[in-house]
Amino acid sequence: MTLQVNGVTALLEVFDMPTSIAFYRDALGFDVLQTSGPGDDFTWALLALDGTHLMLNTAYDEGERPPEREGGRVAAHADTALFFHSPDLDAAYDHLCAKGVDVEEPLLRDYGMRQMWLTDPDGFRLCFQWPGDATHEN
Repeated sequence: MTLQVNGVTALLEVFDMPTSIAFYRDALGFDVLQTSGPGDDFTWALLALDGTHLMLNTAYDEGERPPEREGGRVAAHADTALFFHSPDLDAAYDHLCAKGVDVEEPLLRDYGMRQMWLTDPDGFRLCFQWPGDATHEN
């Protein structure tokens, strides 16, 4: 018998939950399915967008969060990237720009994927991608 897996959900530790919720919900369009408390100032959340799930958890326990993001911690987040399958990158790019998100224009990479990159408030890299074709070469 082989291991059966029906999906995977990443857990990202965030500095400020209301800021992260605003980014993922209001800018990217994720739905907040479940949280550990009311309002936007909770410690854990399960988010979903078109069948893709993501969990957010605060990086610090209550009363232990430093006044500002720790530079080393945020810099280390650049080593983590989430890749989202997104068939209409042009529409996604227009949507994100309209929401004020700093996002790179979609580019066709030499390995055949058309991609656009952005960074979340905690320094995690997000890539929206779809197999490219000659009509979208940049």
